[in-house]
Amino acid sequence: MSWIDTKAHDALARIREAKANQVYPFFKPFESGGLHTTIDGKPIVNFSSNDYLGLTTHPKVKEASKKAVDTYSCGLSSSRVQATTVAHVELEERLADWFGYEACLLFTTGYQAMVGTLMSLADKDTTIILDNLSHACILDGTFMAAGTPRNAPEIRFFNHNSARSLRRCLRTRERENALVAIEGIYSLDGDEANLLELLDAVDEDPKAVLVCDDAHGTGTLGKGGRGIFEKYGVTDRIPVVVSTFSKTFGGIGGILLGSREVVDHVKHMARSFLFSASLPVPVVAAASTILDMLVEDGESLVAELHEKAAYMRKSLLQLGFDLGDSNTHIMPVMCREERKALFTHVAMLESGVMMVPITYPGVKKGEERLRLNVTRGHSKEDMDQALELLEMYGNAFMILSGEELAPYED
Repeated sequence: MSWIDTKAHDALARIREAKANQVYPFFKPFESGGLHTTIDGKPIVNFSSNDYLGLTTHPKVKEASKKAVDTYSCGLSSSRVQATTVAHVELEERLADWFGYEACLLFTTGYQAMVGTLMSLADKDTTIILDNLSHACILDGTFMAAGTPRNAPEIRFFNHNSARSLRRCLRTRERENALVAIEGIYSLDGDEANLLELLDAVDEDPKAVLVCDDAHGTGTLGKGGRGIFEKYGVTDRIPVVVSTFSKTFGGIGGILLGSREVVDHVKHMARSFLFSASLPVPVVAAASTILDMLVEDGESLVAELHEKAAYMRKSLLQLGFDLGDSNTHIMPVMCREERKALFTHVAMLESGVMMVPITYPGVKKGEERLRLNVTRGHSKEDMDQALELLEMYGNAFMILSGEELAPYED
């Protein structure tokens, strides 16, 4: 065997152990799409989905995608440089108008949108300052920028959601300009950014700007679902917003919002945009149809999501579950032990409810949890089924008691 085979074998030890104990939780193949699916022929209610408004499988969305296939086929076989359609441009213009920004640029994924934006804006005169719970796309964009020969920015981290820590990073940085990156909602913990205090800290520094990844806030926060900046009325104070189609907009794709010149700069500089295949038009058509729904009925869609999230949160807390710092529709069920999270996932999946476990290195050891996302598409019956199973297995696997499980038997 080569050294790469040896490296792979050694790195997979934990995965082999999980598979041997029949608790490996990932890559379960769905047999249909949506919040209600089947796995191995069994009906499953999916509570780990990011389809927050439950619109992915809406008949109008599917029909729009089918029509786009007839016109444009499934893909465009090149990058946006030579594979831009009228549909791309029209949706960019509509999204910019709806969100309240001058311009918008569509990437093929949200990950690429953040990576490309950070790499395009940061240089040797920049300090990138990150929340220490930043998503992988923010980290990777930062580290790629830092690997640029002779043009690498400085990197600093501030304590999660701490304006005091951010001010210290701004005050002690070594570069002239500062690019501060935060998230509207932190997807593993379900807590909102401490936006107003962080913005105040940024606004005190004339050479600092804020970039907000609002992937999980789009469609869920703000009266009309535009995101955390709509909720707090601060659109004019956030110069760059990155979001995605892979949550509320029911597909895949990245969204960059900003001033016309900043967006145009990224459009001509971001390698993850210039050298990646163009977003397929059927996906563009689906997103455009969901945007129609948000324009027409966004307030009631968001209100229904919040109503269901409030019911689930109240019920979980009454049962005694620890939801960490969550204050949104994303509610981590804290297990605080890997085996508790794995066993509970397997038991619930066998009973028809999917909640994917999040374990180290996705979270720190001792912070293992089940990913529970409430969506508008979940019915009260879905939620009650999940609550009943969580109570049963929470007691069986000592999540509610906080006691430790016995070791694996040989």
